[in-house]
Amino acid sequence: MNAQKNLLHLPALTNEKSLKTLVENRSVYSLNHCELNIFETYQQSQLVPLKFNDLVVTSMLRGKKVMHLFEDPEFEYLPGETVVIPSNVEMKIDFPEASANNPTQCIALAIDQNKIADTLNFLNERYPKEGREQFWQLDYQNYFFYNNFDLATTINKLVKECMSTSITKDVIADLTLQELLVRIIQTQTIKSFENPVLNEVKSTPIYYIVEYIRKNLKEDISLKKLSAISSMSTTSFYRFFKRELGMSPMEYILKEKVKCAKKLLSNPSIQINEVCYLSGFENANYFSRLFKKHEGITPKQYQSLYVN
Repeated sequence: MNAQKNLLHLPALTNEKSLKTLVENRSVYSLNHCELNIFETYQQSQLVPLKFNDLVVTSMLRGKKVMHLFEDPEFEYLPGETVVIPSNVEMKIDFPEASANNPTQCIALAIDQNKIADTLNFLNERYPKEGREQFWQLDYQNYFFYNNFDLATTINKLVKECMSTSITKDVIADLTLQELLVRIIQTQTIKSFENPVLNEVKSTPIYYIVEYIRKNLKEDISLKKLSAISSMSTTSFYRFFKRELGMSPMEYILKEKVKCAKKLLSNPSIQINEVCYLSGFENANYFSRLFKKHEGITPKQYQSLYVN
């Protein structure tokens, strides 16, 4: 079962008479430091090449693609997902289901390299990370992820400005580009904990806090306790945690508890009360309400998805 994904707003499809091609028809909106491309495909195609001179943040809006990127295995690319691709890297794309009635649509935000460098320098100077040799930087090995709420909100805001006719759109877009880069780095940081194979990940201060949370979900994990483990004041620790992951410690703990519950619910025979306890909740009614708020369905309904 996929993690919950946040979908982006859908721009209108191009009028049929205005289409220049049925494969990756392109609409372009250019600003000072970024370029918004909207691609639409209306027929099945294989291994369509695409490359940008700048780093590009792509997000799927409609339909399905199959991506061939780097030397990695091909993967399906669906709405609610984002891929970050370095400059001058060629991707090849299959469109196995595209048709006039079922087109694919995606956005590609190409971001000026100087804007990226200026933003990262600003972050490292003004908001330095804890620990030696820890910097704000993009992780090009961690290029595929599901949109969370904050990332989707920021992309929607940037797309809106790119398509705007306002005289201030470049100013607002520049600020939003900074926010987008922060959101991407925070999202990559969280995803890197899913499979921390690199020693660099394990050596970061935030990694030890995340590991403690994951191993002690059934305990009463307070902000005071986490601050003491980190040898920080509660105020400093809260700022540190939110800067690193884009959410508060308590928000992250709830996210991990729900994630643990989803894993347990993949067993069709386990009792909901047992899932509640094992994932760190004390009250079954509260657990059910919170789970439905996060996943859109009750724990019992989620569990039924695994019943053959």
